[in-house]
Amino acid sequence: MSAKRAVRTSIRATAIGFLVGVLSACVSAPPPPPQDQMSRTQVETAPADLQLLCADAAAKASGADSTKILPVSSSKLDPKTYQVELDAGGKKTSCLVDTEGNVRSVEPV
Repeated sequence: MSAKRAVRTSIRATAIGFLVGVLSACVSAPPPPPQDQMSRTQVETAPADLQLLCADAAAKASGADSTKILPVSSSKLDPKTYQVELDAGGKKTSCLVDTEGNVRSVEPV
């Protein structure tokens, strides 16, 4: 075998080895564990329209501009009631609203 042929064979073998190494690194990660086994709890948030109703109610209660009151979090308390936490320029407010859109309470936190 000539020296040129030996060099070509060596380069091909190296290239194939490199390609196999690169392709073997493309193995996908195992799937995440099922939801019921994750450490985080699943919380249902209030629909956007109910959050906006709370922001409007908080603005009326405080006399503030409704565009300055932002919902920061929400959660479902029972099948028909949501609690929405609002921020009005640093003042925290809590609002309870039902699924029909009736604001039950607006209170400073």
